[in-house]
Amino acid sequence: MVGVTVRARLRRISATVKVKLTRPHAIVRRMARTNYYQVLGVSREASDDEIKKAYRKLVFEHHPDRNPHKTDAEERIREINVAYEMVGDPEKRKSYDRLSWGDEPRSAAVDPGLILDEIEQKLFDEGRKEVFAILIPNVARVREELKVIRERTIQAQGYDSFLEPIVTTRASEIMEDLVTEDMNKRKRRLVEVAMEMMVSQGIVKRGDERAIRSLRARLDEGFCKGRVQGVASALELFYERR
Repeated sequence: MVGVTVRARLRRISATVKVKLTRPHAIVRRMARTNYYQVLGVSREASDDEIKKAYRKLVFEHHPDRNPHKTDAEERIREINVAYEMVGDPEKRKSYDRLSWGDEPRSAAVDPGLILDEIEQKLFDEGRKEVFAILIPNVARVREELKVIRERTIQAQGYDSFLEPIVTTRASEIMEDLVTEDMNKRKRRLVEVAMEMMVSQGIVKRGDERAIRSLRARLDEGFCKGRVQGVASALELFYERR
């Protein structure tokens, strides 16, 4: 019966938990480095109609059928299509503007604190998903950790429950066993990309080393908290009160 319950829970989360460990930082870097407005030859203040006209003009000019002698024609079209997909859609354009510059030029200025909160949440989610993905296939390890947590919980309060302080403490204790050096390298890359975005958006000044160290520590801590939550989420999935 327990196995059926766990499988049912796994099916419920399978549609929402999709983990790819190598892609997110690459996407953030691309957004940080590529100015899609420049690709389309328009300004950031361009209207949606102006962006559409510029896109159609560029597609006509650079289509491989019209430029059979150009070896980079297909790559150029792909670049144009990616740019239009990002800034040709009003909602994606808002997100792109906010993540790339920290503002939306066609609306009121965005609170830098909201941008920081959004980046912190992204890093937290990355930490949570990577550890969850590693732990969830290892059912034996999960059950072993639940046994330890159950014993500590009963000792602390006299009955079994999924007691968060005990769960998070145990998650921190076993984190070194779960996290590889490659995972830590990936974490550092993600944090540095996020830092560069924060600096480029003026949330901290490039020369303010004290503020940069403080923000880097804050982002790193958020990622690590996400990892702890990843352990807790995996354990809770299999938890059955006794």
